[in-house]
Amino acid sequence: MKKLLLFLLLLGLAGPAARAQAQIDTTRGRYYQPIFPNITTRANVVFGSAVTYAGSTQTLTMNIYEPTGDTVRRRPLLVFAHGGGFVSGSKTDQDVTELCQRYARLGYVTASIDYRLLFFPFDTVNIAKASVRATQDMRAAVRFFRQDAATSKTYRIHPGYIFAAGSSAGAFMALQLAYLNKTTEVPEYIGIGQFGGLEGNSGNPGYSSVVRGVVNLCGALGRPNWIEPGDVPFVSMHGTADGTVPYGKGSVGSGLPPQVVYGSGALKPRADAVNVPNPLYTFKNAGHVPYSGTSARALAYMDTTFRYVRDFLRPVLRQPGTVTGTRPQAPVAALQLYPLPAAEAVKLTAATGTVFQPHTLELLDATGRVVRRFRWEQPEQLLRREALKPGIYLLRGAGIATQRVLFE
Repeated sequence: MKKLLLFLLLLGLAGPAARAQAQIDTTRGRYYQPIFPNITTRANVVFGSAVTYAGSTQTLTMNIYEPTGDTVRRRPLLVFAHGGGFVSGSKTDQDVTELCQRYARLGYVTASIDYRLLFFPFDTVNIAKASVRATQDMRAAVRFFRQDAATSKTYRIHPGYIFAAGSSAGAFMALQLAYLNKTTEVPEYIGIGQFGGLEGNSGNPGYSSVVRGVVNLCGALGRPNWIEPGDVPFVSMHGTADGTVPYGKGSVGSGLPPQVVYGSGALKPRADAVNVPNPLYTFKNAGHVPYSGTSARALAYMDTTFRYVRDFLRPVLRQPGTVTGTRPQAPVAALQLYPLPAAEAVKLTAATGTVFQPHTLELLDATGRVVRRFRWEQPEQLLRREALKPGIYLLRGAGIATQRVLFE
């Protein structure tokens, strides 16, 4: 008991700055078990408006799912986008609705968004433009929740734990939101300046659209090198026999002139090379979105999808949330840890947008004893477990928020 009290005291001594970057509480089964039997749905919530390809104005709406009876003040959020090749689909599609409801039962707030569809002429250039418009709408949805977190707090969202998620075309959007983040990366033929830049004009200006991570279900990117060192992690699930969105490098557009894209299998080596965490689950011999539908086979794929994404998200929730608001980033956000819990090693990563400086760090056990002292010399560096026993440790250093390290 004395050891436990000392450990709790150490956490308290971490200071106000550390508490400001508090992790999401994942105890008592939250975000892992369906501890909420009922869900509260808010249908057709307006989050913005935007000009369509035809020049008309479309009101953008979403369905929001919350765990009924939840009293937590700041909760993680998953923003889902449906599939349909940017020509069809809806926020009420079966697969995204099912996923939203399942994660809401775990304690997440989830949202399924509508976005601008259709393009003309039906060619490669205009499907690319449609994907950019749709991504701008997804950014507006993220900004909507960040604005709410800064003002009325209606949805009680933690602004440091917002994730972009999507299925098929929606996964293109989620990936582009996170990794197509420089105007210079956008092909010139799209004319991004005419669209209002990467952020667009779909609503809620003045707030950040940066996310904590990405859920990529059967999606792809136009270029793998859009993924760069320091980018947020993503999880991918994809069938090797996908004839709509290639598992590796291939083309999309069916009867349209071919547009080369890089599916989940082709994104993994790039992300691995630049040290962006990116677990990939391969549906062997499965086609496009095998988890969509109500057949026994589709529901089995849905169970796998739900669990694999859940297991990706929960360790991220245990890390200090990335500061993604409009205020300057605090020095204590300079260090991120992944994965937690860990079996062999934890990766220390300097947060995106910070200037890395070497630090001397200490690792303390539950008694407060320093069990290791070392130099954090590189922006990305491994803290190896070696002979340390399983349990919770504290990592601390001057100018760095004290953080928990858990070895299994």
